[in-house]
Amino acid sequence: MMSDTAFNPVVEAEAQTKRRSRLRAVFSKDRKAQFGLVVLVLFILGAFLAPVLAPYDPNEMTLNMMSGPSGDNMLGTDDLGRDLFSRILWGTQISLFVGVATVALALVFGVLLGVLAGYYGGWIDMVIMRYIDLQWAFPNFIIAVYLVAVFGTGLLNVIVAIALAFLDDFARVARSMVLTLKQEQYIDAAKVQGFSDFRIMMRHILPNAIAPIIVQATVSVSYAILGEASLSFLGLGVSSDTPTWGLILADGRSFISRAWWLGVFPGLAIMLVVLSINFIGDGLRDALDVRESDV
Repeated sequence: MMSDTAFNPVVEAEAQTKRRSRLRAVFSKDRKAQFGLVVLVLFILGAFLAPVLAPYDPNEMTLNMMSGPSGDNMLGTDDLGRDLFSRILWGTQISLFVGVATVALALVFGVLLGVLAGYYGGWIDMVIMRYIDLQWAFPNFIIAVYLVAVFGTGLLNVIVAIALAFLDDFARVARSMVLTLKQEQYIDAAKVQGFSDFRIMMRHILPNAIAPIIVQATVSVSYAILGEASLSFLGLGVSSDTPTWGLILADGRSFISRAWWLGVFPGLAIMLVVLSINFIGDGLRDALDVRESDV
């Protein structure tokens, strides 16, 4: 009789309960993770409520140009008289959307490649990993810049470019976990029972490999946000009439010596979001670390 969690619903439920308890315990003690969670929730709420919270249209130009923070303009205005607070608030939508969409796309295809390479091995593993090794040889941002240059600018192209640049990270994590898990006895038992390869990979391998993938996804979201901001700063991101944090920085870089708020506030928004996500990722790593769990 098999006693592995993959075939014993009671044991599997107990393991899931233990992981949830560990997650709550870690986050209840980790002040940085708590801070990151609060800050990220505030930014998410700001993104969803931007149409309500923003006092002005983000692209509305006025004669009140280069005005510092005041009662009328909380964070000041830029060189075209546009309200900086409204632009940053609307830019939060783009930055968070790009971060989540990019990682979701990279996760799906990267994990798929990693699982196939690790499970089947042989020539499939060789072909996939040679591609991953080739991509690994170049920095992610350089790959993203090249792909945007090939595909062209625009929100969709930016998401695809950054996702392809991060694909190798997920593939490596997934492959390493599969190589370890496929040696377990419950995988052999599943094969003996005649389960299909697809069922074994989806039902018995992926659930036990999800912890490091979640941690990698959390880290990648912050990198994706930085990547989008960097591409927009270089003029390779979304269209110029779409307010993004990188574009706001790019528009104000010529006036930072005279209008400090044009660089400080959008830079602070990027820093806070990236730090909060990294703090949450550290907490998840401590709570879900495979080496310390009972998975």
